[in-house]
Amino acid sequence: MKRIGYFILYICLGIVAVFQIFPIIWLFLFSLKDNREIFSGSPFALPQEFRWENYLKVWESGIGTYFWNSLWITAVAIVFTVLFASMATFAITRMKWKFSKLVLGLFMIGLMIPIHSAIIPLFSMFLNVNLIDNPWSIVITYTTYNLPITIMILLGFYYTLPREIEEAAIIDGSSINRMFFQIILPMTAPVISTIVIINMIYNWNEFVFVNTFISSDTYKTLTVGIQNFIGQYMTDWGAIGATLIISVLPILLAFIFFSNKVVEGISASAVKG
Repeated sequence: MKRIGYFILYICLGIVAVFQIFPIIWLFLFSLKDNREIFSGSPFALPQEFRWENYLKVWESGIGTYFWNSLWITAVAIVFTVLFASMATFAITRMKWKFSKLVLGLFMIGLMIPIHSAIIPLFSMFLNVNLIDNPWSIVITYTTYNLPITIMILLGFYYTLPREIEEAAIIDGSSINRMFFQIILPMTAPVISTIVIINMIYNWNEFVFVNTFISSDTYKTLTVGIQNFIGQYMTDWGAIGATLIISVLPILLAFIFFSNKVVEGISASAVKG
């Protein structure tokens, strides 16, 4: 009876997986067609000729710049977020000082602030410091908005770290900075991998801030730059499909290779010792 239950469960999961994967496969085949095949043939038919030139066309038309901007902005914002959140969580959970709980509360308030409510104040602030149409305004915004959720994920893991490790490091003459960077930070690698993936998904797919703060095509990321490309090639639907495949590919690869790390990291930070 138990085997029958598992068999039914696997069948149901397989059906769900097919429904989730099919749109991606359909979009990939769509990107390899021309307008004649798209509008005259069946939408589920294979391409008569695989038109890989659609990808070359969109890459040479500016998508490469947008892709590079998304890549380096996402990477730099992740590094800053992980570093600052780890330092803040270490100070809050492992060091004794008077206002630690108040500071933690202030960080958690950040989870309740809607993104859209901060656009005008942020725009005014960046305008005053000449950071409008500057990619560093996006890096700063991503780092700031991701700090609360990152600290919240780190909290549970830091609480589980044994105090004996820190005591042994202090006895050996280690300073606070050395203890943090050489002992504590490497121990948090499982949860950091989870944080990196979560931050990557948000930063890569974010649209509102880039669309508001960046006006030059030189600094636009992929999510916003696609708009310009679609407007330029409104009739070339195969090229539009190619741009969409390029935009979702990094996220798909992250899920395929690191999805187990997300589960492990969340599980590790969920149990408080």
